[in-house]
Amino acid sequence: MKVDPHFKWTVLLMVLTQIVSFYLLRNTTSFWLLLVVAYCFGGVINHSLMLAIHEISHNQAFGVSQPMANKVFGIIANLPIGFPFSVSFKKYHLEHHRFQGDDILDTDIPSRFEAQVFTTTWTKVIWVILQPFFYALRPLFVHPKSPTLLEFANVVTQLSFDFVIGQTLGWHVVAYMVCGSLIAMGLHPVAGHFISEHYIMFKENKDQVLKYSGNELQNGVYVNNGKLLIPETCSYYGILNAITFNVGYHVEHHDFPSIPGTLLPKVRQIAPEYYDSLCSHTSWTAVIWKYIVDPSVGPFARVKRPHRDPNAKLNQFLSDNSSHVKAAKE
Repeated sequence: MKVDPHFKWTVLLMVLTQIVSFYLLRNTTSFWLLLVVAYCFGGVINHSLMLAIHEISHNQAFGVSQPMANKVFGIIANLPIGFPFSVSFKKYHLEHHRFQGDDILDTDIPSRFEAQVFTTTWTKVIWVILQPFFYALRPLFVHPKSPTLLEFANVVTQLSFDFVIGQTLGWHVVAYMVCGSLIAMGLHPVAGHFISEHYIMFKENKDQVLKYSGNELQNGVYVNNGKLLIPETCSYYGILNAITFNVGYHVEHHDFPSIPGTLLPKVRQIAPEYYDSLCSHTSWTAVIWKYIVDPSVGPFARVKRPHRDPNAKLNQFLSDNSSHVKAAKE
């Protein structure tokens, strides 16, 4: 559990690479050429920068002792992406870790509207393409929060950067930035991690009578007192981890969110008995394909739990010990 000293320099190099590419594309106005470059190059780097922001949300740039430095660095990493989201992402993402599966607090879970509407092959194609919009707008409807000053700073900084790029290199470059980011978050191989991380995609024989004492691992499924416990977090062990800060090592990440992505493979190496027998993916492209064509998979294929007030236990404790609390205050 430490900061990777190379991480922030890698991120800065990626930001610089994007700015140089914007300059090189200043005289390129062909829609189709910009689309191909955005899909194959610019969008991929921007998606990688989004995953760098994911790392930064866990204080992986400067460590937990410098939270503001991490937040400012996240805003810098956000610049080539074209639209502001770094500060808001952290505000919701940490709750995804703490309250995974909560009906309200975990905004990574699709809404009831998504689960009920996008259920056929063609509607799921639309959902995958529009995934960045659902991802961005869902929290505003499910669990809205008041914006912070730092979020305003993120917006102002990003819009100022976009304005400078538009005025100096052309607004087609700004469109290239934004569209590349959105494309790479939708029907694109690197976007497969959005689905592979938490969607239930492995069919188990639920009619089989399983009888084991305690918690045991059998064929990639945890069994507790004869009941199947569905693995709701899943890892991907494929080549695209190399350009996504190992976000595919997702079970390992949820187990140890303080370990940088570059070191997550070592977690699996150290404790293979906890990871090698779990269900896992080897292709994000295959994940997207299965998600679209398999009728048993869709926005509804998530583990969801009824919302529980995170302060409920504290409030109950204070209620049960009201006389002691009153005495302490006096």
